[in-house]
Amino acid sequence: MISLLIPAIAFAQQETAMKVRNWRAAREATLLTDYKAFLSIPNVAADTSGLKANAQWIMDRLRTNGVAQTKLLYPRTPGQAPAVFGRVDVPGATRTIALYAHYDGQPVDSTKWATGLHPFKPRLVEGSIMQGAGLLAWDVINKSVDPNWRIYARGASDDKAGVFSIIEAYAALRAIGKTPACNLIFFFEGEEEAGSDHLPEIFEQYKDLLRADAWVICDGPVHASGRHQLVHGVRGDTRIDLIVHGPRRPLHSGHYGNWIPNPAMELARLLASMKNEKGEVTIQGFYDDMLPITAMERKAIAAIPPVEKQLQQELGVRRPEREMPLSEAIALPSLNINGFAAAGVGAKSSNVIPVKAEASIDMRLVAGNDWKRQQDKVIAHIRAQGFHVTEQEPTDAERAAYDRICQVVRSGGYNAQKTPMDDPNALRIGRALDAALEQPAIRVPTLGGSLPLFMFEQILGVKPITVPIANHDNNQHAENENIRIGNLWKGIEIFASIMTGF
Repeated sequence: MISLLIPAIAFAQQETAMKVRNWRAAREATLLTDYKAFLSIPNVAADTSGLKANAQWIMDRLRTNGVAQTKLLYPRTPGQAPAVFGRVDVPGATRTIALYAHYDGQPVDSTKWATGLHPFKPRLVEGSIMQGAGLLAWDVINKSVDPNWRIYARGASDDKAGVFSIIEAYAALRAIGKTPACNLIFFFEGEEEAGSDHLPEIFEQYKDLLRADAWVICDGPVHASGRHQLVHGVRGDTRIDLIVHGPRRPLHSGHYGNWIPNPAMELARLLASMKNEKGEVTIQGFYDDMLPITAMERKAIAAIPPVEKQLQQELGVRRPEREMPLSEAIALPSLNINGFAAAGVGAKSSNVIPVKAEASIDMRLVAGNDWKRQQDKVIAHIRAQGFHVTEQEPTDAERAAYDRICQVVRSGGYNAQKTPMDDPNALRIGRALDAALEQPAIRVPTLGGSLPLFMFEQILGVKPITVPIANHDNNQHAENENIRIGNLWKGIEIFASIMTGF
């Protein structure tokens, strides 16, 4: 009986996807105009007023599209951005699914964006700027829309695309008269890019309101092959800032060079000591805590299409840092230098020995790693390289007592999370996802990026599944962030299929 039922359900799902596609095709210009308005609201994680404006836009959008039960969920800590909550109860439904995306974005430097682009003035482009595509006037959408066109703006892919596609998926179902198969919870976070420090407060405070059988997370890109993926885990994340201190005042490099140590050189040596030429992190114990990959995960990794040659050509990189497939590399903890600063370069360069040099280190964590313990390993390594470590500006006494001084500024973090690949809810979501696609989604054990999903498991008691929709070359977290319009459209179909197929 079950073997006969599943194909019938799949057929019904495909029929729903076609109706949703027709609904979207009839109102593309309106949808894009509305999305442009959403992207025009600044959403930098540190801008609380901008985040509140985004939250209000989302709340209004939910209500306009028929989600009557809506609420802003604030953490107990005052002055923080709210999460936007919505709920739809379906008569007779026995399951509840929660759909998550975040509306905050990374900081911006508009001077680094391509000519004619601005983070919060969305532009329509006939393709990828990197491939020489030209700008388009917005009024062309009133004639026709090419799915290969792109919208450039901060948040276009990370993660307002997730917010918009989830809401519009429900709007499409209402318009075509299709009832979801389960109760729906909409949950849109406002501080993911700031580390989700207050998300546990929201979860604890509204635990009963957020109770669901499954959580589906929309964030991140599709596979670089262009195929969609069902992601069962994410890496954790933490950061440390390092400041190597030099002389009390900047010094003339001619008068004092070869005598006063340069903090930029000291920091460069320190950072270089953290990795070898094979790309392996040399910090003692860095890989010791990671849990072994299961046989099922290894099988899934082996089935992921190879994209390494494509990416090397696309990115202009001849040799990867690690001699292994990308899918294997992201299953390991990593250490990256986010930025390095000391005095000026180029036109701002001057002949000085600077007073300090700074770097930000980002660490991605896998299952088994603890973010605080991983920070401790880095600090122990700094000490082993002969540095005195302090958490404050060095005192006169410290300057007199130590040859090398490194100030460490710890940031917060969160651990990795994994959902078993044979988890029943993951299998249900996977079937609903496949019904909206031309070919089955790739099953992926771990996404390379990070999300605070361990909190969902730890506090809400659910094992989340991630369904990304953005194009792989979307430039998230960087200048020229973009979303391919076809990916946005497919996102609406995917979430409509999940809502009706779970």
